[in-house]
Amino acid sequence: MKQIAERCERYFRTMATVAKVVNSSLEPSSVLAAVAEQTALALDAKGCTLRLLDRSGKRLLPSAAWGLSKEYFRKGSVDLAKSEVDREVLAGKTIYIPNAQNDPRFQYGEAAKKEGIVSVLVVPLMVEDRAIGSMRIYSGSEHVYDDLEKDFLLAVADLSALAIENARLHQALKTDYEMLAS
Repeated sequence: MKQIAERCERYFRTMATVAKVVNSSLEPSSVLAAVAEQTALALDAKGCTLRLLDRSGKRLLPSAAWGLSKEYFRKGSVDLAKSEVDREVLAGKTIYIPNAQNDPRFQYGEAAKKEGIVSVLVVPLMVEDRAIGSMRIYSGSEHVYDDLEKDFLLAVADLSALAIENARLHQALKTDYEMLAS
């Protein structure tokens, strides 16, 4: 029971930090980088990434990462036509992959092996009822994520999606204002 209380306290403190970060800036890249770091540290994970849908809605583009090599993070966009996992996540599901190195649903299994990634938990970034991207947490050994970890990751993903949407709305207002002022 003490261990669960300690985890809950760690997750609560991380959520408070993430909320402060989200509230402190409208610059998505710095906010998402901080979110990725705080989330990975809270879950004692190897790394964390956030990917956002491109304008076409056909690819997930790298947006922020922590704990992974630049080579792995920049391996390319995720083509939704080739990624069953990401199609399911963007439909609103949480997906757990016990071993990304040999799971045929994982688009970059060989890269995961080279990076030392084993288990992956993927959740959607949702704004109202539409997905705008995904958040992944990576472990270096097989790890079964419990409900507390899943709920925490979903809560962070919801805050992240809110931050992204706020930044987009701010940019749109700024652009409209500049067009009216000129």
